[in-house]
Amino acid sequence: MLRGNYLATVDGKGRLKIPTAFRSVMVEEFGDEFYVTSMNGDFVRIYPMPEWTKIEEKLARLPSFNATKKKFLNRTNYFGHVVRMDNQGRVLIPPHLRDSAQMKGDVAVLGQLTYLDVWNNERFTKDIKSNPLTAEDEKILDELGI
Repeated sequence: MLRGNYLATVDGKGRLKIPTAFRSVMVEEFGDEFYVTSMNGDFVRIYPMPEWTKIEEKLARLPSFNATKKKFLNRTNYFGHVVRMDNQGRVLIPPHLRDSAQMKGDVAVLGQLTYLDVWNNERFTKDIKSNPLTAEDEKILDELGI
């Protein structure tokens, strides 16, 4: 499982060095190929290819005219690229996603169990403050037994 938050840096060429705590789990469990994408361009999502393949298999079972499927694929394909981790543990963030998500300098790399989210650290801090857990969120978590 991928959990926690580790600070990292995106270098001048747009490469993110995956934090060591995540890198060992990802390579051992999933290999070195990833799908780097986003659903809105505000942050980067890094799926190990086996996890992304599971999503594609689910989507393939839906009718081709399903509007939500089309929206999801349009966004994830627009921002998405298949990448391979290099020997130094870095993955390339595609240029237009890097620009859109403000991937430069310090970034927060967050484990989301089976994939990683990468945020511009300043943008992420603002998002957390402006989007607090509500009583309704707590109720749903309670219903889920969390």
